[in-house]
Amino acid sequence: MTQHGTLGVAVIGTGRMGADHVRRLDEAISGARVTAVVDIDPRRAEAAAARVDGCAAHTDPAAAMAAAGVDAVLIASPGPAHEEALLEAFARGLPVLCEKPLTPDSASARRVLDAETRLGRRLVQVGFMRRYDSEYQRLKALLDAGDLGRALMLHCTHRNVSTPPGYTSQMTINDSVVHEIDATRWLLGEEITAVTVLRPTPSSGAPEGLSDPQLVLFETEGGAVVDVEIFVNCGFGYQVRCEAVGEHGTARIGDAHGLTVQAAGRWGGEIAQDFVTRFRDAYDREVQAWVDAVRRGGTAGPSVWDGYAAAVVCEAAVRAQATGGRVPVVLQERPALYAAPPR
Repeated sequence: MTQHGTLGVAVIGTGRMGADHVRRLDEAISGARVTAVVDIDPRRAEAAAARVDGCAAHTDPAAAMAAAGVDAVLIASPGPAHEEALLEAFARGLPVLCEKPLTPDSASARRVLDAETRLGRRLVQVGFMRRYDSEYQRLKALLDAGDLGRALMLHCTHRNVSTPPGYTSQMTINDSVVHEIDATRWLLGEEITAVTVLRPTPSSGAPEGLSDPQLVLFETEGGAVVDVEIFVNCGFGYQVRCEAVGEHGTARIGDAHGLTVQAAGRWGGEIAQDFVTRFRDAYDREVQAWVDAVRRGGTAGPSVWDGYAAAVVCEAAVRAQATGGRVPVVLQERPALYAAPPR
C-alpha cells in the first residue's frame, strides 16, 4: 500500500458510474486514493485523471494494474469487459470491487467463479449496493431477528423515469431486476428456484418494441414468493420499494419519508430522478466497506457466488419473458469457498 497504509486504487472505466467512483474515492472515502484510471477513450481517461492529484491515465487495464502504487482495482467498465479484467486481477492477486453484473452471462460468471475457487481465497466484492442502503439494512435486521415470523412474500417496485435509446425488454431483467434478484437472496437468505414473467399491455409511454411494465415472480427454496413490478418508463421519478410480509406482520421500505412541504393549499415532496441520487449513501457505504476490508487483508460483501447466482436467475427470467412460462433456476453446487448462505 501507499504511504500511511492508504490503499491505491485503479478505477477501470470512467463513464457515468466510473467517474462517480473516482469522485467518491477522492472526496468521500477514507483510507484510499485513486492512483490510476483506465478507459478505452484516452481523452476520457485523461480528463478523469486530471481531477485527482498524482493519478495516471491508461487505456489498458493490465498496464494500470501493473503500475506502481496500485493495490486494488475497482471495475466500472461495461459488463462484457469484466471477465478479462477480473482474471488479470486474479493473476496479480489484487482485490477487486466489481460493479454489477459480475459478467454478462452465467457461463462467463462460472469461469470467474472457478478461477477464484482455484485461488482458494476471495478477492472480489460484487457491487450490489442495495445491501449497503440503510433502509435495506434495517429490513434485513428485522427479518433476521424473526420478529415478523417466517417471510412469506416480498412485494417489490422498481421504477425509472425513462430508458435510453436501444433499451430492450431483456435489459429490464439484466440491468434493473438483477438488483431485486440479489436483494431477494440476501434479505431471505435463500436461493431463487424458479421465475415467471407476466407482461401486460405496454404503457403508452413505452418506446416501440419495449415490453413495459412487467411483473416478475420469483419462487425461493424456502417457499417464499416475490413479485417485482418493473416499470422503466414511468415518467415521474425513480422509485425502489420493498414490502416484506411475514407470518406475524409486515414491513416496508422505500417510501421516501423525507422533507414534506405544505404551502399554497398543496403538499408534497421530491422524488429522486435516478439511482445515483437515491442510492448515493449506499454507494459511499459500499466502497468504504470494501476499502476497510481490503486494508484489513480480507474481502467482505456480495461474492462471486452472488454474481454467478444472479446471472443464472437473469437468464431464467429472460427465458420466462420469451416463453411466458415458469422457468426453473438451476445452480451448480456451491463451492466450499462460498459455503455461507446469501446473508
